[in-house]
Parts: sequence; C-alpha cells; structure tokens
Amino acid sequence: MNPSVGVVIPTRGDRPGPLRAALEGVLGQNPAQVAVVSDGGDPIDVAEQIADVVAATRGRVRVLPNRLSPGLPGARNTGIAALTTDLIAFCDDDDLWLPGKLPAQIAALGDAEFASCAIEVEYGSRVVPRTAGRSEVTVADLVRSRMMMVHSSTFLFRRGALWVDESAPGGQNEDWDLALRAARRQPIVHVDRPLVRVRWGGSQYVTRWADRIAGLEWMLARHPELGADPTGAARVYGQLAFHHAALGRRREAGRWALRAFSARRGELRAPIALAVATGLVSAHAVLAALNTRGHGI
Repeated sequence: MNPSVGVVIPTRGDRPGPLRAALEGVLGQNPAQVAVVSDGGDPIDVAEQIADVVAATRGRVRVLPNRLSPGLPGARNTGIAALTTDLIAFCDDDDLWLPGKLPAQIAALGDAEFASCAIEVEYGSRVVPRTAGRSEVTVADLVRSRMMMVHSSTFLFRRGALWVDESAPGGQNEDWDLALRAARRQPIVHVDRPLVRVRWGGSQYVTRWADRIAGLEWMLARHPELGADPTGAARVYGQLAFHHAALGRRREAGRWALRAFSARRGELRAPIALAVATGLVSAHAVLAALNTRGHGI
C-alpha cells in the first residue's frame, strides 16, 4: 500500500487566486490530508476564499492559524503538527504542482526519508525548466550550490524525521537549511523531471535585502562547511556583496566582494555586486534579467 501523504500550504491570505490554484493542483493528486496555514492573516478570510473547494473534500482540507512562531517556518511546523499522515509535503501558496508530481516522488522514495524534484520557473510570460542532472542530492551538492530545484514546494519527507528551524531570520533559507539537514542523514532522492511550477515576481520576499543578509549569515554560522568549500563560499560571499550593494552599503559590498574573489576568482556575483554598489546598474534590473532566464542571484 502507498503511504498516506499530508500537504502543508502556508499562506498570508492576500493571494486568493494563486492559493486556490495551488490547492487545486495539490488536491488533483489525492493526498490524504491538507493543512492550509494562515500566517499573519485572518484564517476565517482564508477559509472563505476557498470554502467551496474545502467543502468538496469532505474534511480532507483544514484551514488553521499559525500557532507557532510568526512567519513561514512557524506556519510550516504548525501544518506538520496538524497532520497525521506517513509523509509530509510542502506547497507554497503561489506555486503549482504539475500532474504526476506526488506519484513519481512516492515511487522514487522507497526506504529513503526525503525527496525533491525538478521545477520550472515562471517569470512573466517565460517558463524555464531547472533540472539537477542527477537522481540524488548530497550535502556536498547543496554546499557547492543552493540547488534551487531542491525547492520547498518539491519537498516530500517522512513525518517525524525533520522540522523546520524557526530561528531562521525572517524565514530566510529555512528550506535550504532543512534540505542540508536531510541530506546529512542520507542523500535526498531527486526526481529530475519538472513537476512543480515555481512562480516568481509576485512577492517582495526576494528583495528584503537586510533579511537576506541575516539569513546568509545565519547559514554560515549554522553550516560551517559552506565557508570551507571554495565554490560554495564564493557564491554566498558574492550574494552578501550583492545584498549590501542593493542597500547602498558600498564598503560592506566591497568587503564581501573581495572575500568572494579570494575564495574563487571566477565568482561572477562579485563584479555584479560592485557594479550595483557603484551605481552602474540597479539591483532590481539585475534580478529581472536573471529571473527572466530562470535564475536568481
């Protein structure tokens, strides 16, 4: 028999259209339970937005308030705690599971604890697939690269094995941290087909520069191996340089850019950050150009 699956959909309640689409995409794959967790919004308003869908599921879908730390990590953990299924899956309220996502991951999971899958990134009118080129993801992979296709909306894992760390500043990098902790236990099973559509451009989450700086510093302190790998360190240092540059902190941007160059001379984020710091290009223009190609900074 297939294991039962429960799905956590965190939401702020201010995106009724995407939330409905996300919920319908999840329900199309017949999970046993779904917890829609309202974080910062009124759960009654959220329940009203999707009342007809919830009613049609005859109790499979529950709308809950975030009962733990405010923010995404607390909302995810609230959902995990509310579910009683064998497996837990995540889907953000602005993302979309594509047909076959859940069956493919369950089939691949076997006796493993944690699975992910490839994604396609939707930005404006463009859709770009992002694959990993492998069937498993290790700690070394996640240190060298963030592996953006190992995205929170692809996560499927055994209930009780892992919880989201609620100390993540501003909820930044909680998914990367979770994936690293999972991969330390055993390699992540990866279905390298785009089975989740990740929608970019509808949130200001990515441009909360100070939170992103705090999140990267938290990761460096929490996972020392990130600073020990030259490629991984250069990438993180280059991101820190870029975020400081976006805030107009030229000295800090220059300091982190120098550290990125020292770790790996070919790290392109360093000169991009310096270009932003000196006013040659705006941070938003850089992100728009990268996002159009399905990439982030």
